[in-house]
This record gives sequence, C-alpha cells and structure tokens, in this order.
Amino acid sequence: MADQEKYVVVTGGDRGIGKATALRFARDGFGIIITYASRRDLAEETANEALSSGASTAMYYQVDVSSWDSVSYFASQLSRTLPYVNVLVNNAGIIDYSSLEDVDLERWRRVIDVDLTGPFYVSKALLPLLRKAPWASIVNVSSIAGQTGNVVAGVAYVAAKAGLIGLTKKMAVELAKYRIRVNAVTPSFVETDMTRDYLSDPERRRQAEALHPLGSIAEPEDIAEAIYFLAIPQLSRNITGQVLGINGGRYT
Repeated sequence: MADQEKYVVVTGGDRGIGKATALRFARDGFGIIITYASRRDLAEETANEALSSGASTAMYYQVDVSSWDSVSYFASQLSRTLPYVNVLVNNAGIIDYSSLEDVDLERWRRVIDVDLTGPFYVSKALLPLLRKAPWASIVNVSSIAGQTGNVVAGVAYVAAKAGLIGLTKKMAVELAKYRIRVNAVTPSFVETDMTRDYLSDPERRRQAEALHPLGSIAEPEDIAEAIYFLAIPQLSRNITGQVLGINGGRYT
C-alpha cells in the first residue's frame, strides 16, 4: 500500500470535521480531494494545508451533495483525473434544531436532502472509482442523534442521521462482494461551526459537557482519527457495517 498512490474524497472538507479528516489523510501521503458548498476560500486554504502536511496532491470542487446533477458532474470530473478512489468520507451536512411542531416542510426536505440523500448520491456516483481501487472503504459521518432521540438536534436532523446509519449497514452488505468496507462514526458534540452558536452560551456549554462522563467536548481531530482508523485496511480490514461512537461515554 505504501508504494501505491492513495486517494481520499472528503465531502464538506473545507472546515470542521471534514478539514481535520483531510489533513489526517494528508499526513499519510494521500491525494486529497475535498468538496465545499460555498466557501472556496476555505477549501483552498485546506488544500494548501494538506499539501504542506504531506498530501501527494490536493484538489477542491464545489459540489451540492443534495443535487444528483452536481454530484454526477463531480464524479465525471474525477473519472478524468484519477485512476481510482480508495476512501470516501461522506461528511457534508447541515444541522437543524426544529421540533416536529415547528419545522417547516422546506427545511425538513433540505436537511434530509443534504444529510441523507447526499451520502447516497455521492456513494452511488463514486462507486465505479471505488471499485477500481486496489482497496477501498467508505466512512459515513452520522451522529449520536441517529442513535437516540434524547438530543437537542431537531427532528429532521435526527431522522437523517438515523437513516444514514441504516444506509451504512445496507451498503456494507451490498458492497462486501467488491471488498469495499462501509462504516459510520457517530459523534456527540464537536467543536465546529455547526455547534458554535449553541455552545457559545456558557450555561449550554456547561450542560453539554455534563452530558459526557468524560466531561469534555470532542475536537474535530478526535473524529478524524476515528475515521482514519475505519478507513485504513491495515487497522480495520475486517470491520464493516459498524457504527463507532465518539461521544465521551454519553451513549453506551
């Protein structure tokens, strides 16, 4: 494996967990391909950091993961550029805190489209490139919200992340014949842009920390290390269809 070119695609790789993940793979000499929704400046910054960290190459593409046209065009571009893809990290996502009573239908659809349909689209579109690789794996970034309804996230987010766990398990069974492993990580609170507003309130931060027996909130790098572990065959070659919680003991 060390003598072969290795490529990882990280959706939403311009910030937060996605950026930390891209940089983790960069340190192992992977070619890094990240997608971003709107912040080209952050994507370029991540790509430059990846190159400085040891990436063999670093590319970034603007992709709307909720649009099949956008995702399929992205896949066609990669097919002309790369021989294969070893690792796909479905990380792009949005959050919503609306309850069943309060969520409007447009917001419901948007969260489901990005957080659940997005990983489906990207996995389907990149499957031909994954099948061409000497080895391949997919890691889906779900959430503790997909495992328990006792969270502050809203009904659409919980439904999408629970669905992503189900998608992970079914994909693992279907893709095993290609020796493509599929797993998921389920973080609790993580210090990212998505949680910054919520955690900026000192009382809410104190309450969030108290939910975790370890007493702390994860950093993006904590999630990136778990993703790396699940992605690399030398570390987890017989693990597929599994859900790895990174939650400080909050959900056991």
